[in-house]
Amino acid sequence: MALARRKTVEDLRSARWFAPDDLRSFGHRSRMLQLGYAEDEFMGRPIIGILNTWSELNSCHSHFPERVEAVKRGVLQAGGFPVELPVLSVDESFTKPTSMLYRNMLAMETEETIRSHPLDGVVLMGGCDKTTPGLIMGGLSAGMPMIYLPAGPMLRGNYAGRTLGSGSDAWKYWDERRAGNVSEAQWQGLQGGIARSAGVCMTMGTASTMTAIADALGLTLPGASSIPAVDSAHARMASECGRRIVDMVWEDLTPDRIVTQAALRNAAIVAMATGCSTNAVVHLIAMARRAGLVLTLDDLDALGRDTPLLANVRPSGKDYLMEDFYFAGGLLALQKQIMDRLDTTVLTVNGKTLGENIAGATVYNDDVIRPLTNPVYHEGSLAVLRGNLCPDGAIIKPAACDPKYYRHEGPALVFDSYPEMKKAIDDDNLDVTPDHVLVLRNAGPQGGPGMPEWGMLPIPKALIKQGYRDMLRLSDARMSGTSYGACVLHVAPESFVGGPLALLQTGDIVRLDLPNRRLDMLVTDAELERRRRAWTPPAPRFERGWGWLYTKHVTQADKGCDFDFLERDFGRSAGEPDIF
Repeated sequence: MALARRKTVEDLRSARWFAPDDLRSFGHRSRMLQLGYAEDEFMGRPIIGILNTWSELNSCHSHFPERVEAVKRGVLQAGGFPVELPVLSVDESFTKPTSMLYRNMLAMETEETIRSHPLDGVVLMGGCDKTTPGLIMGGLSAGMPMIYLPAGPMLRGNYAGRTLGSGSDAWKYWDERRAGNVSEAQWQGLQGGIARSAGVCMTMGTASTMTAIADALGLTLPGASSIPAVDSAHARMASECGRRIVDMVWEDLTPDRIVTQAALRNAAIVAMATGCSTNAVVHLIAMARRAGLVLTLDDLDALGRDTPLLANVRPSGKDYLMEDFYFAGGLLALQKQIMDRLDTTVLTVNGKTLGENIAGATVYNDDVIRPLTNPVYHEGSLAVLRGNLCPDGAIIKPAACDPKYYRHEGPALVFDSYPEMKKAIDDDNLDVTPDHVLVLRNAGPQGGPGMPEWGMLPIPKALIKQGYRDMLRLSDARMSGTSYGACVLHVAPESFVGGPLALLQTGDIVRLDLPNRRLDMLVTDAELERRRRAWTPPAPRFERGWGWLYTKHVTQADKGCDFDFLERDFGRSAGEPDIF
């Protein structure tokens, strides 16, 4: 694929700040000298911004200080000038009430940091769940040459000879503890063994899902998303990112030439084949809309019906984790398995096509990366439901739940808040059966606030003690990508803004018909209209600050939960800043 003409020194964006013989550029150059740099270190060289989402509370990114040095080394080797710029560290573990509340803040900060500084290209360093979409959304809006450096998955968890998967085994053994089957000493052992190194969750949770999507979009070095965080190959990849971004600047290889409609479809197909997190839906749609591309829930459902799940990685798979996936051949090998379904002519950040990148890929363990003739699941990871409970859609992960729930009818047990639900499910005397449908509402984009990962509602203790480990659950929240079970999520419109979920009452019969993609409450239209007239909107969650801005402008789950004023078709880009 032909690239544009190579830039000259005069074409560099940073030259606007440093090249003119005027008072303003004199000030810019003098401040660089104040920082200890000589003119020949930065003048006439591509200035590469390294946007780093490291913090001392982000365990997924705890190796980033070392990786920054590797990136800088690569930039210098290629003749560029590296500068590290900190941006918001949105970590999944500690950020409350939910990291999703701040994804758009990271996207805004990324866009404005890029636009307002004398940068020619950027390396985006992320990995923990919301950092990948946040950085990419901002980078797409800024439009500058960019390359994504994924944090990589942590090592396998281990305790008492058992391999542990982050998140997935936490939920599993927590239920066993609630049932009285795990001792305090065992619980402490699990706690110390489940997260053993730097890096993101080593299951195919949201973090690894989103870095795989970035890879499939062509925004990472080929296969970079599969490399474990603490493998020496990860440091080598980081330095190569530094070298490559300098060439991308000279080549003027901007993200709009990489993130095309074809690349977006590729990414969605790859996501389905990996057993992706349900969170992929909101992030993929948000990234698409930032790029001015079209991706709908119906598009994703159609791809889900036609794409087999090939990555035998927890939680959708049974036996393996991301480290196994890497040594089995990684994402390049998986893409090679489904190459007939992909557009292999798309361009990627290394300047080559997808077809060129996967030509030599090999599967080394066909139980980890299955062939098309022996998939983990015959369809993709996700399915989109519609019905009178979710006219704008809802999401379920069929491969991660018991097939007996694919068609299910049962009475609703409705909770209006997480504390109410949590108190009830720990009540040994709760009046609940395995046929009930647990419902949590007021947990969507505005109701949560921020659409928290509350959708994997715990099984009531009364049922846990009877041996049950799954039941149908329904909410307008999200769930952790490391979770599993019969969970219907992302119900849209959300209940907090008056969606039909707000009208559901305890005892109403809920019907799930997965083969026909339906989710309904068996309540007459007349009764629903009566309830709608009687419904009272809840009080606003925020009266000032970021939360107020968020609730005024966030879109619903089916639109990606971005801010309406940040999407591509809202208005013209701010463009280059004035320098007077």
